[in-house]
Amino acid sequence: MEFGYFTLSDNRYPDNPRSAEQFIEDIYEQALHAERVGLHSAWIGEHHFNLLGVNACPNILLAKLAGATTRIRLAPAVVVLPLHHPLHVAEQWATLDLLSGGRVDFAAGRGYDRLEYAPFGAPFEDSAEAFAEGLQVVWRAWTEEGKFSHQGKYYRFEDIDVRPKPLQKPLRPYVACFSCISMEIAARHDWNIIFAPFAAAMVYGGLGEGVRAFREEAAKHGNVPRRAMCSYFIHIADSPAEEQYGKERLVSYFQDALVAAFPSDPEKVPPTLRYFLKIVDILNHMRPGDLTANSILVGPPEKIIADLKQVEEAGISEVILYFNYGLKPHTMVLEQMERFMAEIAPAFDGAHRRLHEPLSLANTR
Repeated sequence: MEFGYFTLSDNRYPDNPRSAEQFIEDIYEQALHAERVGLHSAWIGEHHFNLLGVNACPNILLAKLAGATTRIRLAPAVVVLPLHHPLHVAEQWATLDLLSGGRVDFAAGRGYDRLEYAPFGAPFEDSAEAFAEGLQVVWRAWTEEGKFSHQGKYYRFEDIDVRPKPLQKPLRPYVACFSCISMEIAARHDWNIIFAPFAAAMVYGGLGEGVRAFREEAAKHGNVPRRAMCSYFIHIADSPAEEQYGKERLVSYFQDALVAAFPSDPEKVPPTLRYFLKIVDILNHMRPGDLTANSILVGPPEKIIADLKQVEEAGISEVILYFNYGLKPHTMVLEQMERFMAEIAPAFDGAHRRLHEPLSLANTR
């Protein structure tokens, strides 16, 4: 199982002294640190207008990271596809994949914040349909040689040849999965999937059940299930007080930064996003003592290892770790990343182990 760094650049907190500009610089330094300590990947979220998050351009941040690193994989978490023209998205991420030496893990989703959609004139009410059509366009742009045409509901064009092509053949997308709709899109088109554990628990009953549903849906379409990943909040704690701190920071993230972005008005929520009403109710009433391994990896290293072993048994290939949630100090985040790779990651097989092998052995993989 592989491990990555993950952030949504959450910065919407009462009396927050940290500027958006400072946080973006911190995130870049944390992503650099991820390569230094041996993490496999860096997943940088997209948010707009100083709402939930403050990083609007993961492609630019990751392009700078590509030039400053040699190994770490580069991923958006995620491109909110209906906010962009898919041809432009295909061009941008193919270029980054080419120039980074094939290090992109491209991920897309449809988002959930109406306030991010409105200024772009994007179709929030039809986000599921726009997302599904847009990702098909991206896939065709990367996999079809020569010119192709598309006549859909949201995008129409004739005889377009998208260049450059990605270095990876194929650059297979990851679909962010909060719902059965997203899971079915990934399974039907032979793409990868990323689960949020708390959403998987609510929709399917758990991560294992979510992975099983993905595999069954892929089989219906004659596909071999592709890679399944998940994200996790994490706080390594050596005492009850430190564990309480990690949980309190997560509740603050949920209630101060996140919940305002979720659809919450029953009169305005599109049918494909109505499951968010239940999520909002749960988060509004969440207390630190309510948090379980469905939401957060918290406690001493041995407990986190045990929780991650269950995640691995569920069929998850990579866990991307949200170290910097809830206004945690930058220095604490760097220390937590170092501790994870020194005290927890060695309990699992993955690319991090091969970093420390003799060169002659590493080259035989």
